[in-house]
Amino acid sequence: MSFDVEAVRKQFPALTEGAAHFDGPGGSQTPQVVADAVAATMVAALANRGQLTAAERRADEVVVGARQAMADLLGTDPGGIVFGRSMTQLTYDFARMLAKDWGPGDEVIVTRLDHDANIRPWVQAAEAAGATVRWLEFDPAASELDDIAPLLSERTRLAAVTGASNLLGTRPELPALASLVHEAGALVYVDGVHLTPHAPVDAAYADFYACSPYKFFGPHCGVLSASPELLEGLHPDKLLPATNVVPERFEFGTLPYELLAGTTAAVDFLAGLGGAGDGRRERLLSSLALLETHEDDLRADLETRLAAIDGITLHGHAERRTPTLLFSVAGWEPRAVAAKLAESGVNAPGGSFYALEASRHLGLGDAGAVRAGLAPYTNQSDVDRLVEAVKTLED
Repeated sequence: MSFDVEAVRKQFPALTEGAAHFDGPGGSQTPQVVADAVAATMVAALANRGQLTAAERRADEVVVGARQAMADLLGTDPGGIVFGRSMTQLTYDFARMLAKDWGPGDEVIVTRLDHDANIRPWVQAAEAAGATVRWLEFDPAASELDDIAPLLSERTRLAAVTGASNLLGTRPELPALASLVHEAGALVYVDGVHLTPHAPVDAAYADFYACSPYKFFGPHCGVLSASPELLEGLHPDKLLPATNVVPERFEFGTLPYELLAGTTAAVDFLAGLGGAGDGRRERLLSSLALLETHEDDLRADLETRLAAIDGITLHGHAERRTPTLLFSVAGWEPRAVAAKLAESGVNAPGGSFYALEASRHLGLGDAGAVRAGLAPYTNQSDVDRLVEAVKTLED
């Protein structure tokens, strides 16, 4: 089996505009099949979910299908898949809900490596409950998380940690970390937004795993996965007539059926990237393994060539990473670099990308650096264009 990047590229209409896209960590481009699924759902007869009419049944099938698709992608139970407006919104919802049981003396762990969506909701919820926030640091040179063990105690209630840093690409050893947290009797909340598009995922180690379909070719919405048993014990504030059934009790208002149909189409697209297997879960694992190799090879080439250019500083050297590079250019502000690259048709933005704690911890301040994120549609020509455009900054 091999990864056919040119066949993949043909399925993305946006690429006909000619830009080399390294902006995937902020949101991927969309394949035609996903747009078709969204459009087909929007023009079909729909109603609130039910079984009386064809419109009701269609809505129900869309929701059930999307839960199963996401469970296949994450290796979890479809009965624990919760949909929301975004990962940020879902995390705020669950932080406020879980914090109802926190109080003075309780502790919550967050990391300097995370996107702020997996930091601020927990910090604010802990402060409101009178609980203590403990920070798990990372080594700026190696960009690896410190050992969480010294922070854990019988007072720990939850640890929030990234599956992969959206700024540096660092992929912590989550199963081992989760095991330590669980031994302390605490919960693990994983931000899987940046990990999910780039590698096979088995989220069974996490009590909560949140991600965003628009980072892996789907529409703009959020997904949270947890065991149905865990969700049964949680009770959000909700409208009185709203169902108390899990997972629906955590989804406020009518779901966006067209976005869920697009999410299923995105998962099916991932499963069709060249992998093999009898079921969708098997095809996803196989396809994402092929994708991981493709992206790692391109990242290694790009990293080597950027490192050879005078004035370039690469940030982030973790052993396990997503195909994401963060770099600074001597004498240039990050956004000025991004603007110059854009003139060459290369989309590689500059900033801290909401990973504000990580950017400050690296000494990059709020301005951050330039981020080049690879995606399944990235090919060798894109890498060549980025390298050549960066070289022109020396002129």
